[in-house]
Amino acid sequence: MNIIASTRTAECCQVPPAWPPGYGSVLLRGVRWSTYEALLNDVGNDHIRLTYDRGTLEIMAPLFRHEGAEILLGELVKALARAEKLPIKSAGSTTFRRWDVERGLEPDRCFYIRNISAILGKDDIKLPGDPPPDLAIEVDVEHRSLDRLPIYAALGVPEVWRFAQQRLEVLRRRDEYAYESCAASPTFPHLPIDAVPELLQELIGLDDASQEQRLRAWVRRYASGAKHARRGKKK
Repeated sequence: MNIIASTRTAECCQVPPAWPPGYGSVLLRGVRWSTYEALLNDVGNDHIRLTYDRGTLEIMAPLFRHEGAEILLGELVKALARAEKLPIKSAGSTTFRRWDVERGLEPDRCFYIRNISAILGKDDIKLPGDPPPDLAIEVDVEHRSLDRLPIYAALGVPEVWRFAQQRLEVLRRRDEYAYESCAASPTFPHLPIDAVPELLQELIGLDDASQEQRLRAWVRRYASGAKHARRGKKK
């Protein structure tokens, strides 16, 4: 089994019982699907993220700056859904995997919106019998070694928001292999995508209560702009 460590040399294939903060990510090759499933059962996804792609496994410990960005983007999605009066169900960082395509991952944040009725009341979600999340958030501030977009595509996630290098990119699933960049979110078409990084930069330095207050004010302006845009189209 070949081992590649992105920020520190890995000395063995055993997952540390307490993943050291700032350790980054470790990439393992030649990992069987059964080993991936055993790791999911043994370590869960509370403190580390496991990404599997046909024999390649990446193990990552999210850093503080990563968690901050994904939390804020998740709160933004929920606030936008409330403004649009869209039913929404957060699935957090649930593990989604499909043995038939030998791929699996935990989104940084994900949500059911269009397919919410298919999963409400369920204790577990299993692909491909259940639908994948409608929108997933992917924060890449730690330069992951494994490209996760083909995995999202294979799992069938229709929309991914990727935040990297202080830029938000909205991606729409083109087919089972890839995504294409969009000028507007399919779920929130009036969202000013280019304004989101500046909002995050402002929120990241605030305490939770101040973040919530500022985010609500920002979304109220968004909702007002979206309403005017819809009225303009009707004329």
